[in-house]
Amino acid sequence: MPARPLPAPTASSTVRTAFLTVKDAADYLGLSPHTLYVWRHRRQGPPSFRMGPRGRVMYRVEALDAWVREQEHADSRSNPALNPLSVRPQERSVSFTRA
Repeated sequence: MPARPLPAPTASSTVRTAFLTVKDAADYLGLSPHTLYVWRHRRQGPPSFRMGPRGRVMYRVEALDAWVREQEHADSRSNPALNPLSVRPQERSVSFTRA
């Protein structure tokens, strides 16, 4: 399921769209809210924090974008420097010992 784009921020909604709830962050990333909750519990996934007196879990849009860029960079399919096929194979040293 492709991620649904968020509406373009207006002057009055800039503060609101700078922070996303778990549901909105999941929609933004094309994931389920459950996945984000599990990742948060395991201390994985994008950075999140608790906000307000009720301690709602929130995500910064800029942190989500940075996390996605890190994932892209860490994936060998999108980062040629990490692709094992782009590195020349090492030659094995063969030594035979007779007992």
